[in-house]
Amino acid sequence: MKRFLLAAALLGAIGTSAVAIELPPDIAKRGSLKVALVPNYPPMEFRDPATNALSGFDIDLGEAIGRKLGVKIEWTETSFAEFMPSISTGRVDAILSGFTDYASRHEIATFVDYLRSGPQFFVQQSRKAEFKDAAALCGKKVGASRRTMFPAQIAAWSEKNCGSSPIQFVGTDGSADARTQLRQGRIDAAAQGNETLPYIMDLEPNTYAVVGEPIAQQFTGIALPVKEKALQQSMLEAVDALIADGTYKTLLAKWKLTDNALEKATINAGQ
Repeated sequence: MKRFLLAAALLGAIGTSAVAIELPPDIAKRGSLKVALVPNYPPMEFRDPATNALSGFDIDLGEAIGRKLGVKIEWTETSFAEFMPSISTGRVDAILSGFTDYASRHEIATFVDYLRSGPQFFVQQSRKAEFKDAAALCGKKVGASRRTMFPAQIAAWSEKNCGSSPIQFVGTDGSADARTQLRQGRIDAAAQGNETLPYIMDLEPNTYAVVGEPIAQQFTGIALPVKEKALQQSMLEAVDALIADGTYKTLLAKWKLTDNALEKATINAGQ
């Protein structure tokens, strides 16, 4: 069975140690990993407007993982709805696309978690003074993607914190639609993953202001077929190797994701 040797990080000490990462035979023989993504979630994955090339944290991380494993990453664009079918039918080996690790997905996919995040409220910068904390959103219209767990998380937060004046949730067709409705004044606030907001706020300066802290914690992971234990272990070791050698930290800084870092990769940490 083919093995690929990795150099462990020098974490301030002298000398190195070699770590063997073993890939499943079929992937080792093929020399590539088929990885699904939907490039519409900056800064995680998107197409560079100037070049149309795939770009983002997940793209950089995936390519770094490929180098660690000694294989080529074959990026496969699909739709969000096809993520789980693609894994279960073997059309792809993995999903690396800002994909949240939820326990409800564990029957089909095992997640190697590499980032923490959470839903974050934000408002128009021009209305920042109205919303000094998240409690000011009680009774207001808040939009978020209906395809995520954000609706349930916002409802739970509202029930806990708003009493008789609950948040009026407005489902949107993704986070871009939520921001559009916010700018148009159709909703008072929006919510999206806090890992995306620094990048969006740089693209649209003086447009948005965050409100409070993330209202829940969740994990972003690389989704892999449940039965592929060897691939899961390979991916876990590869991510940990990138954390150890400093590559992970460098990529986080590049994409303004330092606050979302994990100290080690985890398996199925999502709830």
